[in-house]
Amino acid sequence: MTQIVADHKTATIEQRAKLFRGFADPSRLAILGALCGGPLVVHELVERTGLSQPNVSNHLRCLLKCGLVKSDRNGRFVRYRISSARIAMLLSDVDELLDVVAEGVEACDNYRGR
Repeated sequence: MTQIVADHKTATIEQRAKLFRGFADPSRLAILGALCGGPLVVHELVERTGLSQPNVSNHLRCLLKCGLVKSDRNGRFVRYRISSARIAMLLSDVDELLDVVAEGVEACDNYRGR
């Protein structure tokens, strides 16, 4: 029984780590941040994030595959949206956490330049 519980916790930790890797890219965070304001098409995401169209499209594919973003086709346009309001809440919670720990995060050398 103890092994089953340990395995479950390991799977949960691995799943959490995988989820956070989805958020770990600045371009993906910029796209998710833009989508917090509501659904957008690619050219609107390009305008709001300052990223190139190929970069936005590449990261949208990743976000779609990971289930963080959903898409709806309307004629020739595809409108992207955050898949769950909880994602916007998480990003807001992260901003609030950064109000408390930003100095330490900024000083951390472990993730610089990645």
